[in-house]
Amino acid sequence: MTLINGLQTHADAAADFLKDEDRVDWHDKALWNLRFKRDLAAGSVAEWEQLKQIGSEIKLHTLSNLAKYLVEFEQNCQNNGIVVHWAKDAQEHNEIVHGILAKHNVKRLVKSKSMLTEEAHLNPYLESKGIEVIDTDLGERIIQLRKEPPSHIVVPAIHLKKEEVGELFHEHLGSEKGASDPTYLTKQARYHLRQKFLEADAALTGVNMGIASEGAVVVCTNEGNADMGVNLPKVQIHCMGIDKLVPNLDSVGVLVRMLARNATGQPATTYSTMYKGPKQGGEMHVVLVDNGRTKLFQDELIGEAYKCIRCGGCLNTCPVYRRSSGFAYNALIPGPIGIAVSAAGDETHSLAWACTLCGSCTKVCPTKVPLDSIIAKWRRIHAEQKTLPYGKGSYMPYLGKLMANEGLLNTGGKVARTALKILPGSVMKPFAGAWGQHRELPEVETTQSFEAWFDKNRGNK
Repeated sequence: MTLINGLQTHADAAADFLKDEDRVDWHDKALWNLRFKRDLAAGSVAEWEQLKQIGSEIKLHTLSNLAKYLVEFEQNCQNNGIVVHWAKDAQEHNEIVHGILAKHNVKRLVKSKSMLTEEAHLNPYLESKGIEVIDTDLGERIIQLRKEPPSHIVVPAIHLKKEEVGELFHEHLGSEKGASDPTYLTKQARYHLRQKFLEADAALTGVNMGIASEGAVVVCTNEGNADMGVNLPKVQIHCMGIDKLVPNLDSVGVLVRMLARNATGQPATTYSTMYKGPKQGGEMHVVLVDNGRTKLFQDELIGEAYKCIRCGGCLNTCPVYRRSSGFAYNALIPGPIGIAVSAAGDETHSLAWACTLCGSCTKVCPTKVPLDSIIAKWRRIHAEQKTLPYGKGSYMPYLGKLMANEGLLNTGGKVARTALKILPGSVMKPFAGAWGQHRELPEVETTQSFEAWFDKNRGNK
């Protein structure tokens, strides 16, 4: 096992997950089913490719004019009676949220799914201040009870089987022992959470889009938990990265048409709600968070990662993610988009190589984020900074010299072909590294190179 700064590399963490072959196969199929449903949903919209192009242009335009739209958004929010806060990093975000809650003596907070608050580690921060935080999204509540981070940005408990959830609910919610029927378990969660909603002193949600022209936020859920939370207590807080901004309602219409289709194959999320002001006698707060985003915006290619609308489609199609799980990534957000936004802070320097560069993620992205190109650039950056993963820093320079020298490359190829032809696989496999450990090496019919064959036969038709 390779530990870097006390952390497992992606390859070693993936190897741990791969020990349970049944779970790996189930995980792979569950995610591919989402990808299959996504393809059906996308194929049902004749103008899907045009929508993707428009969506990409909307997000790129907004990011290119972000300062203007942020000021417009703040002004319109204030006109609507919304209090706007600015946070430069995760710590400031957490302090702002706690300050709002402390002002109102909040002891119980209900929270809908928010990858930003996961990014900021808000839950443990508030709990250390004596505030009970209840995640109300079903998947998020499951992993909260298990004291785990999400393994997927849309279906956070996708790594768990229904039997495991049944055992968890029996232990924590008092459901029937051995019960694993999804409908029954969902009802148990509903009974449990309904009381939490009624007891809450404040509610917090993530944000799918902030609308500059309206001074409003859009929250999309399938369970209605965000709406339930926001509409009961008087204090509501919405936390959003500055990248979630869009110019106007027309932009929302384009992106909402793609969001659920690309995520789960649904025509739309069950609930898509726009919040444009506080309840009567209540308060509405929006916390805008940078936390490293403007730094990544400085790179024209990497900055395109923030065109992402967090549909999770790139995770569902990624062959590496599907067979290694979200917990193999040393990043809060796993999969291709996680690598794109987290590779700079990856202490193991292995994330950028948790990818085949097959380009499937780029193909399915609804806003045309060039994920494979961004990941390839992170590899180049690590090479330039001499922070290559363990092993690559030692052999890659020599491999580069071999590939750049025609004579050495041809000689090396001839040696490899001869060795593969005459030596047993058990002798050759160690030279194939981790790739060869799980694959049969090719059979070699000849020691002749393709180049030599082509030179000899190019005139033959």
